Amino acid sequence: MSKQTVIVSGGMLEKDFALSILKSEDTEFIIGVDRGLVFLYDNEIKPDYIVGDFDSVPRKLVDYYKEELDVPVREFNPVKDASDTEIALRLCIGLNRKKIVILGATGNRIDHLWANVQCLQIAVEAGADACIMDAHNKIRLLDQSITLKKEEAFGPYFSLFPLEQPVDSFNIVGAKYPLTNHFLKPSDSLCVSNEFAEDEVEISFVYGKVILMETRD
Repeated sequence: MSKQTVIVSGGMLEKDFALSILKSEDTEFIIGVDRGLVFLYDNEIKPDYIVGDFDSVPRKLVDYYKEELDVPVREFNPVKDASDTEIALRLCIGLNRKKIVILGATGNRIDHLWANVQCLQIAVEAGADACIMDAHNKIRLLDQSITLKKEEAFGPYFSLFPLEQPVDSFNIVGAKYPLTNHFLKPSDSLCVSNEFAEDEVEISFVYGKVILMETRD
């Protein structure tokens, strides 16, 4: 299995959870994004790249990584057409990183969260496996059917939402609340907070894109 790239953005970062991802043997490449640099600096973690407009981080941190540790920097004007997290995700794709975890993409700013969720489409279209994670949530975007295994689940609950268009012939098998041949609309809240009824849950659909949120309290 290929190792993962971790993007550390400037949203909510629960220390223990974030460090468990960053220091995992599965992690081989780290990209610090804007205020995410503060977390990396405070925890003595050297990123492989730093990106952003750096309007939310002390300049001395950028200079430290750039000049003292020789970390490659991609700096952008604050007046730009993409979020810092999107820029970092596109960098991952350009570097042919195929397994990507985004930390610091959730928090108080729901507008930032939603922008980050939409950005997952960039990875899907490039054939990469990307997810947003915090201590209570794992968010992915699906463009094809999937089987979830209870023993590998991030949490006991999962929810599903179509991203752009309705999803026809939508099925959930092996769950507490199964569905058969359902027409799943963007305004449909039917698939919120489902649970495992069997060891495996099969989620299938014919076309479209579906946001999968695995959650725990």
